[in-house]
Amino acid sequence: MKKSTESYIPDLKELGLLMLGFLPWMLFLFFSGHTMLSLKIAVVISLVASVTIGFGDLKRGFILPWGTCIFFLICLITVVFLNNKWIAMEMDLVSNLALSAIMWFTVLIGKPFALQYARRGLPKELWNDEKFIRGCRFITVVWACLMTFAVLISILKRTTWLPFPIWVYFDITILNIVVGLTFTTIFKRKKRLQRERANVDKPDTLIPPGLCK
Repeated sequence: MKKSTESYIPDLKELGLLMLGFLPWMLFLFFSGHTMLSLKIAVVISLVASVTIGFGDLKRGFILPWGTCIFFLICLITVVFLNNKWIAMEMDLVSNLALSAIMWFTVLIGKPFALQYARRGLPKELWNDEKFIRGCRFITVVWACLMTFAVLISILKRTTWLPFPIWVYFDITILNIVVGLTFTTIFKRKKRLQRERANVDKPDTLIPPGLCK
């Protein structure tokens, strides 16, 4: 029983690190509210969180934290300082569009954000493994598709096609993030268990928990 419980520790650790990467966006989602004041407070909180929590990853040049920081800095200027009402009214669409654009950008330039996170703490000789890179790219594409879906939901919210209450769209956004976190955790655990089974006859082989392959 203890061994079974311990087998989940690497997965929970990686899930925690991934959630930290998305924490500024989740804070923004929960604190933005429905007033200009609550939106301004959410922008400040999220910007501070993106700098303090992601400071190490910003130093490493990780694209997702940099994109997050730049987005909330732009929001600070346009919403908090300039009181731009249009951006404030369209913020859910703008934020979803920004996050999906950041993710697709990392895929297009060949530096999927999942790859940057997975490489952290791994020996450099493993960084260019083809299966490792392919697995991380797949994870990033799934996340990018989920955020693109969030953009479509924000667009539908502005039409009469799906006249749901506001809380329904909020719950769909939360569910979107939960699906992404769940998928990433299950995918990486499955790959880790496959590696462990493949190396069961090689007790001296080091099996880094962060590999995506």
